[in-house]
Amino acid sequence: MSNIDNQESVYSDENEIIRQRVQKIEFWKEQNISPFGRRSKEILTAESVKDNFDEDAQIPAIVKVAGRIMAVRKMGKSIFADLRDDSDKIQLYVGKKSAGEDLFSLFKKLDIGDIISVSGEVFKTRMGEITIKLKEFELLSKSLRPLPEKFHGLTDVEQRYRQRYIDLIANEEVKNTFRARAAIISEIRRFMEDSGYMEVETPMLQPIAGGAQARPFLTHYNALDSKMYMRIAPELYLKKLLVGGFPKVFELNKNFRNEGLSRKHNPEFTVLEAYEAFGDCETMMDLITGIICTAAEKVTGSLQVKGEGGETINLSAPWRRVAYHDLICEYMGNDWNELDKAQKLAKADELGVHVSDVMTETQITHEIYDKHIEGRLIQPTFVTRLPRYLVPLAKACDDDSSLVDVYELVINGQELAPGYSELNDPIEQRKRFEEQMNVSEGTETEESGKIDEDFLTALEYGMPPAGGMGIGIDRLVMLLTGSESIRDVILFPQMRQINS
Repeated sequence: MSNIDNQESVYSDENEIIRQRVQKIEFWKEQNISPFGRRSKEILTAESVKDNFDEDAQIPAIVKVAGRIMAVRKMGKSIFADLRDDSDKIQLYVGKKSAGEDLFSLFKKLDIGDIISVSGEVFKTRMGEITIKLKEFELLSKSLRPLPEKFHGLTDVEQRYRQRYIDLIANEEVKNTFRARAAIISEIRRFMEDSGYMEVETPMLQPIAGGAQARPFLTHYNALDSKMYMRIAPELYLKKLLVGGFPKVFELNKNFRNEGLSRKHNPEFTVLEAYEAFGDCETMMDLITGIICTAAEKVTGSLQVKGEGGETINLSAPWRRVAYHDLICEYMGNDWNELDKAQKLAKADELGVHVSDVMTETQITHEIYDKHIEGRLIQPTFVTRLPRYLVPLAKACDDDSSLVDVYELVINGQELAPGYSELNDPIEQRKRFEEQMNVSEGTETEESGKIDEDFLTALEYGMPPAGGMGIGIDRLVMLLTGSESIRDVILFPQMRQINS
């Protein structure tokens, strides 16, 4: 096998390249070199090597780094290669004279994509690039498949999402997005803890799909021989903790909704929900403003981000507050509430908003809000005082029982975070649940309309007045990183299965 050389450039067929690389495994074994090595000790990062390089040092520093070979440039008796780790890329120099003929020959057998560790002296080339002059190397993982850009580049969006590991290898900006996501989540947790909230965990598998109106995922619990649901929201469990005496709680975890896939929706998504005893809707407005502004400043260094249309979104507080019905009139005319149902249907048809004559006037209005108005709210906007039927778990407004004391925070044309003055009257809560069941009966959300009797029992013991809110973490990351699709901020988004 010693006659195998690095001749991939002459092949255009990926299968042939894989065959050649499999053959090289045997070559490395014949050299008593494992093609899949073990732990490499005393490794430095490429970034630290560059940062600590001393051009005036009398004795060159000897360093050891590990990473993936991303490029190779052969120049007769010299080889230059790019090695990338998580921190940065660094150039390697392998000279036939300086490294020795045997080591030089072995290095030539490596392929782009191989993971290696190298040791050598650090110097700066005539072009000013900090480089490691290789003295020895270890093969840590033989790459059998060529990196995709060798053939056609990572332009296939489906491939990028299905094989995120390739996307991360090939696109540093993608890695930066997920670094930002991790940093955003860390800042949120720090902010919540600094604000006196305790992080908790509540069940993912629930006997009743409660806390929101959505179509749940259904499963079966064999040990208990019972039907169970993946949770659509943790709200009811978190409120039970308020009843139990925890004053400020939050959970940052997954929710699941068996609904559509789109640029803004993934059936498995990350949400922060928080509840504060003796708080209200105003308390939650202050909380969500603090969370978003802190995360933006700490992670991006700015309170300005770019919207979908290229507009500059200013996150500096205070944010606009506008009542739901005032917003409707702003876009649909001050006489909207005086129009009869037929006129409202006609207006919706003019706007291209799909409605039907079986819908109530409030449903028609909300469909227009959802499809025609919300997407136009680019700057941060708290939409307040929503119709009661939309939010069955919120406290009614003091001056109008048909409205509830809530907000929907809309930024960049999409809802980011709802917040409530929470309903703590068990009698009224039961009535709302019953109304919700009547509305959802026979629909795909019927399963999430069942009454949670244990939650009502908890309320009957007494829950303090409280504020509660939730925020979609994936959408927040989209906003702060300028990502256009929710799939761009979820490492492994849900995809349609490919038939084998």
